[in-house]
Amino acid sequence: MIRIIYLIILLYFLLGGIGFYLINRRKEPEVARKSYTKFISYFFIINILFFSIIFNSILFIYLSVLIIAVSFFELFKLFYKSGFKEQRFFIISILIMTVLSEGFFFFSGLDKGLILFSFLVLSIFDSFSQITGQLWGKTKIFPAISPNKTLGGLIGGGLIALLSAFLLSDLYYNTHFSLIIITIGLLFFAFCGDIAASFYKRKFKVKDYSNLIPGHGGFLDRFDSLITGGAWIAFCFYVLNFQT
Repeated sequence: MIRIIYLIILLYFLLGGIGFYLINRRKEPEVARKSYTKFISYFFIINILFFSIIFNSILFIYLSVLIIAVSFFELFKLFYKSGFKEQRFFIISILIMTVLSEGFFFFSGLDKGLILFSFLVLSIFDSFSQITGQLWGKTKIFPAISPNKTLGGLIGGGLIALLSAFLLSDLYYNTHFSLIIITIGLLFFAFCGDIAASFYKRKFKVKDYSNLIPGHGGFLDRFDSLITGGAWIAFCFYVLNFQT
């Protein structure tokens, strides 16, 4: 089963690579290079998290703690660089991040199959929202906050992720209704997390949180949807008492 899932992941990356080629073939070489760097680094991130989940769940917990710690550091870093401006906004952001991080940490201790299901759906949504958005997206959703987010990308990525959830449903043994609720919640919280992370950067007038990950705008920029999506899953299973 795991081998088949990994082959599916590789197929998605192949399709994504084709999509990136179509996007970048008419762009300036420097812009295309940055895009390919982002794609390659994302491939390594997906593999590291994937194998940490299936081979050693404790390792994924450690990685989750690392993601949380570095994300908090990046939030503080922007606040510090601003000269400690927007204090009320910063405090509210830290409180929200604390709640989400607690949920994400509890998520990292759930059933391995559920974690893998959630992680793959989120990764597919994130990747194909960007690809379909750049290929066919025209209507911008929040141009002042996240100018690259388009309605076409949201719909395209959402549909591919929802269909993929059924393809990966053996990882999460439950009814189709429960699967749909879980997946729609994942996509909603992932999107909100992405927008919130972008809004935080705009508030402090920066483009990136850091350059810790090649081609990406920082740890929080890369893992915002995983943190918020993971918090949603933790809420479903620890508070709403969903069954695995």
